[in-house]
Amino acid sequence: MAFKPAAWPRRLRSQEWFGGTSKDNIYHRSWMKNQGLPADLFDGRPVIGILNTFSELNPCNAHLNDLAQRVKHGVYEAGGLPVDVPVFSVSESGFRPTAMMFRNLAAMAVEETIRGQQMDGVVCLVGCDKTTPSLLMGAASCDLPTIMVSGGPMLNGYFRGERVGSGTHLWKFSEAVKAGEMTAAEFVEAEASMSRSPGSCNTMGTASTMASMVEALGMTLSGNAAIPAVDSRRRVMAHLTGRRIVQMVKDDLRPSHILTRAAFRNAVRTNAAIGGSTNAVIHLLAIAGRVGLPLTLDDWDAWGRDVPTIVNLMPSGKYLMEEFFYAGGLPVVIRRLGEAGLLERDALTVSGGPIWDEVRDVQNHNEDVILPADKALTQSGGIVVLRGNLAPGGAVLKPSAASPHLMQHRGRAVVFQDIDDYKARIEDEGLDIDETCVMVLKNCGPRGYPGMAEVGNMGLPPKVLRKGITDMVRISDARMSGTAYGTVVLHASPEAARGGPLAVVRDGDIIALDVAARRLHLDITEAELAARLAAWTPAAEPPAGGYAQLYHDHVEGADTGADLDFLKGCRGHAVARESH
Repeated sequence: MAFKPAAWPRRLRSQEWFGGTSKDNIYHRSWMKNQGLPADLFDGRPVIGILNTFSELNPCNAHLNDLAQRVKHGVYEAGGLPVDVPVFSVSESGFRPTAMMFRNLAAMAVEETIRGQQMDGVVCLVGCDKTTPSLLMGAASCDLPTIMVSGGPMLNGYFRGERVGSGTHLWKFSEAVKAGEMTAAEFVEAEASMSRSPGSCNTMGTASTMASMVEALGMTLSGNAAIPAVDSRRRVMAHLTGRRIVQMVKDDLRPSHILTRAAFRNAVRTNAAIGGSTNAVIHLLAIAGRVGLPLTLDDWDAWGRDVPTIVNLMPSGKYLMEEFFYAGGLPVVIRRLGEAGLLERDALTVSGGPIWDEVRDVQNHNEDVILPADKALTQSGGIVVLRGNLAPGGAVLKPSAASPHLMQHRGRAVVFQDIDDYKARIEDEGLDIDETCVMVLKNCGPRGYPGMAEVGNMGLPPKVLRKGITDMVRISDARMSGTAYGTVVLHASPEAARGGPLAVVRDGDIIALDVAARRLHLDITEAELAARLAAWTPAAEPPAGGYAQLYHDHVEGADTGADLDFLKGCRGHAVARESH
């Protein structure tokens, strides 16, 4: 894709505030000067907003202030005026009821921060998985020149000689305790190994997946996704990004130029190649919705189906993000896609050039981390989209994290009405369940939880774990952490809280899963299903007041990205009406 830079110099958006001698111009400039800024910083140079999701209650993002300073150095060097702008920071590890409920609120806050303030371009500092999509969603709706910088993954963890992946080993060790294979004291001892440096998850969880997605979309400088948070090269990346955004403003290179259908095709295929999180499905659908692109679940299935998973990282493989970076990181994966004819080589990036130019010469330094195609973890990576009478709007499954022997399965449903019902009953030795059953969790979708919590990877019953069983088919309208694993069917749409078929599944019903055929079927007659749906009533009253009610009333389904209906679409970068 050829990009033609805009002519420079030209009048910038920030000059509506700062450029002139009117009362309003003097009002804006004089207040800014109380920070000790020289007058010539307001002479028409680009004003760059550094949207900073730093928060000490968001551990993945607690180191971002340092990166913000590095971005500032680059902006000043390139002749811009950088301004640090704190924005809503959503932490998966600390928000209740779930971080996903607040992704859209964060996106709305980011959009209005950009729209209402005097910025010409935006650098988004992101880390924990919801901050990446929320900032890109808000920026895409405004369409000012934008570039992303990730905080980077934390260093490898080790416990008694074993690599410990943040998140992944939380689930693994927790199941081992329930199975009697690990003591509670050993679990607590292992805790110190799980998160031993600043940064986000060191597995190919949702944070690293979304960092990879924005790089594959072309919204970061090449190589951004995998640099560890504490590596000096992460600071260099931030510095270079500060330089680059100034030129992007001068060229008027905006998200609408980059976030094309070709870019999303590259991202979907990259997600398949890295064994990325199922959460990427929802986030990319939402981002596409902000730029008005017709991205669907069927696109996800079609584009990713024939892509081998070649990145040998937890939860699908054995290594962590540190090794991925040392092996060459995401540019190597993107080059592999290009060599296999699976890359839109001309897709534009924030560099101003095509993505292929950035990766054509990179080298793979460890073929046990980034595997040859003939040694792939699975030859058909992708995200599988299942349909049938149980999920007519679609459901998703991650093959690289699933058990091959369960990819075609027929079993008796054991139903949990919500996550509290699951927690109350799962350890009951009298629960009528064995490894052949299908665990079904209802009312945990976007509207039902509310917010669609990461509870879809339900832990197995202790009495099953004690048999040495480590996986069962699980189905829900919930999400699961990108660090999790198992034969887990997620995002069933329509969700139970909207009266989708999942709502009327009963204990003892037979459910058939056939991944190869893309089929998820509740084995009852059409007449019986229709009668059950006609008799269905909501399980809970909707929330009264506040953001929870706004979310409940306006959130869309997982199959279209779970955005708020009134936030979809690009609204352009019109200047807010002057109030003085």
